[in-house]
Amino acid sequence: MTAHTPSRLVAHPSRLKTDNPPQLPGDKSISHRALICAGLATGTSRIHGLLEAHDVIATAGAVSALGAPCRKLENGTWQVNGHGAWQTPNQNLNLANSGTGARLLLGALAGQKLSATVCGDDSLSARPMKRVITPLAKMGAELHARQDEYLPVHIKGRRRLAPIDWRMRQASAQVKSAIMLAALAAPGETRITEPRPSRDHSERILPLFGADIAVSEPAEGEESAGRMICVRGECELRGAEVWVPADPSAAAFVVVAHLLAGEGDLTLRGVGVNPHRVGLFTCLREMGAEIEFTPANKNGAASGGEPVADILVRPFARAPEGVRVDARRAPAMIDEYPVLAVVAAAARGVTRLEGLAELRHKESDRFAAILRLAGAAGADAAREDGDAIEVRGCGGPPAGGGCIDAGGDHRIAMSALVLGLGCRRAVEVSGAEWIATSFPDFVGTFSALGARIEATD
Repeated sequence: MTAHTPSRLVAHPSRLKTDNPPQLPGDKSISHRALICAGLATGTSRIHGLLEAHDVIATAGAVSALGAPCRKLENGTWQVNGHGAWQTPNQNLNLANSGTGARLLLGALAGQKLSATVCGDDSLSARPMKRVITPLAKMGAELHARQDEYLPVHIKGRRRLAPIDWRMRQASAQVKSAIMLAALAAPGETRITEPRPSRDHSERILPLFGADIAVSEPAEGEESAGRMICVRGECELRGAEVWVPADPSAAAFVVVAHLLAGEGDLTLRGVGVNPHRVGLFTCLREMGAEIEFTPANKNGAASGGEPVADILVRPFARAPEGVRVDARRAPAMIDEYPVLAVVAAAARGVTRLEGLAELRHKESDRFAAILRLAGAAGADAAREDGDAIEVRGCGGPPAGGGCIDAGGDHRIAMSALVLGLGCRRAVEVSGAEWIATSFPDFVGTFSALGARIEATD
C-alpha cells in the first residue's frame, strides 16, 4: 500500500528540472483528522487524496478496529462507514510512529463507552502524553499510562463527559484537538484557550461533519488573553465528503530543493496553505526566495475550510540571506525547521532559529539533529543558545559529504537528502526507511525531477 524506501540512500549534487511537476502526497494532519471524524460520524464518508503513509494507515487501522471500517475504493478514494459509536476493540490500537494519531485518538476514545489500549513503536513510546492525559482525565475519562506519561495508555471512556474550561500553557494543535474531540461527548460548552494560535485543522474540519465550533480571536492589543475555541457538545456527527489538499510539509522539501538546485520555474498544484502552516515560506521569502501563491480552492466547503493554492517557485538568483526567525513563528513551521537549516547552511551570514524547545520531543531530538545537519553541510558554525540555534552559512553551496543518521525521524532523513542535492559532495543517509511514515514516494518524486538519489543497500 505504501512505497518501500531503502534504509540507506545517497543524494548526489543534482540539477532539478521542471518537466514533470510532482504530485505531492495528501496532508498528513488533515488525513488523520478526516479518518477519526469520519469514524465518529453516523453514515458514509468519502475522503479524496488521503495520505497513504504508514502513520495514516495506522490510524485507519485503529478506526476500523473500533467498528468503523475504512477501505480504499478502486478509484483511490477512501470510504469510512461510521455508526456514531465505537466498540471495544479486540486488540491494542497500534499507532506506529504517529503522535498525531495517538493523541487525537485518545481524545476521541474518551467520549466512547469502551475500554482500549493505545500503543506505538519505540519512538512514539518515548514521547510524552501527559499534556493530553491530564485534561481528558479532568473531563471524566480514566487513563493509565506507563510511568504516568508514556504509551501504552489504557483508557476507559464515558459516553457523557464533563465540559471544562482549559487554558493551555503552550500552543499544541494535538492537545487542543484531543480536548475538542472529547468535548463532542460533553454537554454544554467546553472552552479551550491557547496562548498562541496553533494549527487549526480541527476547527476547520469538524464543522464539515456537523460539529458546533466557535472561535474567538483576541481583540487588538489583548493578544495575551489568548485565542478561545468553544465546542458545544452532544451534537451528532454526520458522514461527509472531504478533499485532502497536498501537504505543505511535503511541499517544503521540494520547494527548498528547487530553490537550491533547480532550473526554471516550478509549480506545485493544490497545496494546503493554512495560515498556521506556511511559516517556512515566509522565512524563505525573507531570505530572498521568489515564491508565489495562486488560490486554487475547487471543492468549496468539502475541503474542510482549508485554503488551497498553486505554489510557483523560482531558484535563488544568489545566495540566500541569513535571517532571525522569531519564536512566535514556531507553531506555523514546527516541522520545517530541519529543512530550513539546510537553507541556512547555504546562506550568507547568520540564521538564528528561536523557540525550538518543542523540537526536543518530536520523533527524535530534532534540536540536536538540526545541529548535526548544519555541521554535516559544512556550515561555518552551528551552535546552541538556550532554546535557539544559530547557523553561520557558507554563502553558497555547502561542502556536504559524510553520512547522517536520521535517528528514526522521517523529516531529518528527507532534509538530509535535500541537503545532498544542493551540496558540492554527496550526502549519505542511514535510517531513510522512516520516510515512508509521511512521504512514501519521496525518492520517486525527486527522481522524476532529475534528482540523483541511490540506494546503497
